[in-house]
Amino acid sequence: MKQLVIFDLDGTLLNTITDLADATNHALESFGFPTHPREIYPMLVGNGITRLIERALPEEHRDNSTIAKIRTAFMEYYSAHLTDFTVPYPGIPELLDELTSRGVKVAVASNKYQEAVATLITHFFPRIPWVAVEGQKEGVPTKPDPSIVFQILYQHPTPKSEVLYVGDSGVDMETARRACVDSVGVAWGFRPQTELEETHADHIITSPSELIPLLDIPR
Repeated sequence: MKQLVIFDLDGTLLNTITDLADATNHALESFGFPTHPREIYPMLVGNGITRLIERALPEEHRDNSTIAKIRTAFMEYYSAHLTDFTVPYPGIPELLDELTSRGVKVAVASNKYQEAVATLITHFFPRIPWVAVEGQKEGVPTKPDPSIVFQILYQHPTPKSEVLYVGDSGVDMETARRACVDSVGVAWGFRPQTELEETHADHIITSPSELIPLLDIPR
């Protein structure tokens, strides 16, 4: 029986892609770089803000100095606009309520910077008793490195056999594999279902309610 569910944030709990796209385009435009259609951003995100900026910049301008100044402009804009268009995916609030009502613990593991993760979780899910809310922090490697999962397990010790890791991308499935916990790929997120299949998700679900039977929790 699973006792702890660790969720990715972007593309799993929240549809954040429009706000991420707008913040990136704002930062690019501020320094005279070309912007991108919102539609391509699902394939640019997933490995943290630095990698997002790197992918969005023209290849010849992906030096550390340029990435750093675009990242700063991104964070200034995004921190002020991160709830403009972002919404929970349908069924996510109900899923979180169901899990917590059954005594299952929930946590967040995101490659988004910590301040933004904390703000979004507080804004959209203020009633949920998260045991850990972990975003990207200085000195801690981003997913698929499993360090963020280990941080959560340090805060809320749980046997790995009783943990599910839920995410929408190959990065998430690799994170779960490296952490030696069961993975659940969600087909409603930013990446195609084929990516989840190719990265060997233990389970793939198409709606939040399908997670409940995977927990083996009696009603």
